[in-house]
Amino acid sequence: MGMNDTKIMSLRLAEDLAAEMASICRVDGVTVSEGIRAAIYRHIVARRADKRFQERLREQLEKDREVLERLAE
Repeated sequence: MGMNDTKIMSLRLAEDLAAEMASICRVDGVTVSEGIRAAIYRHIVARRADKRFQERLREQLEKDREVLERLAE
């Protein structure tokens, strides 16, 4: 992944959650950034496999499409 392929984001975590994440990453031998990226990746994979989420996603896409079409008039 090159520099042009990334987006820098800020993340606010509760102190205890940040400390737990840092400890997990030290044990796993990865940076906190890599641990967070892995967690986000797993979350996205789980959502893609979740049929109820996919139904809600399609509903939201339809609502967004309708709004965008109105704006384009």
